[in-house]
Amino acid sequence: MKFTAEQIAGILEGEVVGNPKAEVFRLSKIEEGSEGSLTFLSNPKYLNYIYSTKASVTIVNDTFVPESPLTTTLIKVEDAYAAFSKLLEFYNQVKLNKNGIEQPSFLSESVKYGDKLYLGSFSYVGENVVLGENVKIYPNCFVGDNVVIGDNVILFAGAKIYSETVIGNNCTIHSGAIIGADGFGFAPNPDGTYTKIPQIGNVIIEDNVDIGSCTTIDRATMGSTIIRKGVKLDNQIQIAHNVEIGENTVIAAQTGVAGSTKIGKSGMIGGQVGISGHLTIGNNVRIQAQSGVGRNIKDDEILQGSPTFGYNDFSKSYVHFKNLPKIVAEIEELKKQILNQKNGNNG
Repeated sequence: MKFTAEQIAGILEGEVVGNPKAEVFRLSKIEEGSEGSLTFLSNPKYLNYIYSTKASVTIVNDTFVPESPLTTTLIKVEDAYAAFSKLLEFYNQVKLNKNGIEQPSFLSESVKYGDKLYLGSFSYVGENVVLGENVKIYPNCFVGDNVVIGDNVILFAGAKIYSETVIGNNCTIHSGAIIGADGFGFAPNPDGTYTKIPQIGNVIIEDNVDIGSCTTIDRATMGSTIIRKGVKLDNQIQIAHNVEIGENTVIAAQTGVAGSTKIGKSGMIGGQVGISGHLTIGNNVRIQAQSGVGRNIKDDEILQGSPTFGYNDFSKSYVHFKNLPKIVAEIEELKKQILNQKNGNNG
């Protein structure tokens, strides 16, 4: 799809400087611009590239005054970064605006769905499923029985939504994510074997949640595993049964949260963090990458290490840890001096 500089300026309420009919059909970085591409300049570090870029159109701040001739058409706006972000969102909406039911796919007769449904090839939607308006289900997805999905939800290719899952509005679930698989529940037997505990709960995902590729969220043993509104989960995260994650908490890749732990709102959890089960983690908590959490955490704590302790204390301790060989050598030298003094006194 092609757009002219004039059309883009209309969307952004900007001013064209150059050729208003210049056409673009792709986006690019300013240093990688080519004919037919649209880019932007907001960081002064990239200023030199505007004089060499081959991009057809460049969005700039309205305060920009070129010091040399340009080959790119400018669109001047109040905030180039914000304007380009707006265009990215617009571009994404256009790109993802698929409609219709492709074949082969399976849509149960008992399914209820709203307008603008897209169901990709080789996808399966089970019995008594309810789909809201503008739901996009890409190829090779599975949606189990009795699932409820709200408006403006995207399931990218290969996502799997097990039965009884509830998903709110404006959620995005990326390829390979699995929502609602059984929690890890097994009872040990006297002979060393294990008996599986039935997992009869579900998963509830509230509005405006993003779930990354290959992230898994287990259904509850009883009750619900709950992901509150605004939560953002990176790729390859494991959320165990009966976990609850509070509003607007963000979690980076390869973090694992064990069963029945409750995480508060507005938290930030780094990559490869391990969190034990049956804990309570407060609001506004910050946990640095590769930390191991084995205790309850109060509101507003900042933690690092395995096991975790206060971030400031960790930083101070780490300085000593790095100097440990030197410290040991100094202690050994002091021991020698003390022994020499003792031997001298005894002599």
